[in-house]
Amino acid sequence: MISIYDAPGAVSALTSGTAKTVISVTAPAQFGVNWMAYELSFDGSTSTATPARIELCTFTAATAGTNTAVTIVNSAGQRVTTGFTAATNYTAEGTVLAAFKTFYFPQYGGTGIIQFTPGQEPDSAVSQGFAIRVTSTATVNCNASMRFSRC
Repeated sequence: MISIYDAPGAVSALTSGTAKTVISVTAPAQFGVNWMAYELSFDGSTSTATPARIELCTFTAATAGTNTAVTIVNSAGQRVTTGFTAATNYTAEGTVLAAFKTFYFPQYGGTGIIQFTPGQEPDSAVSQGFAIRVTSTATVNCNASMRFSRC
């Protein structure tokens, strides 16, 4: 069985119209990130609010930005130290982010749990990773998490 890791997010306060990275995972120099799944939820209370714009991004971590570190959890497989790093709630954006998928997601009404099709998961180069960036149309909170393995 492969080792599977989770980067549990924390609440990120969003400001209307401002893009914000809500979570990222970066690989060490030995291997890349195989991104398996992610979760998003918002605490919006207005059912008529325009959906938030979600960007799934590659992330070089050339500069880390200002963020809160996340403790990665080894949720399945062998318990080994891997060197992955994760962060949430960016108050200054890291670089370089490049969106490879963009979609809209309601800011009202629950949680989305999205799993990439097995065998078609995005994977990163060594020392790079992935991030989720959100542009909200309202002042709401977002919680995001990521599930991944080595590649």
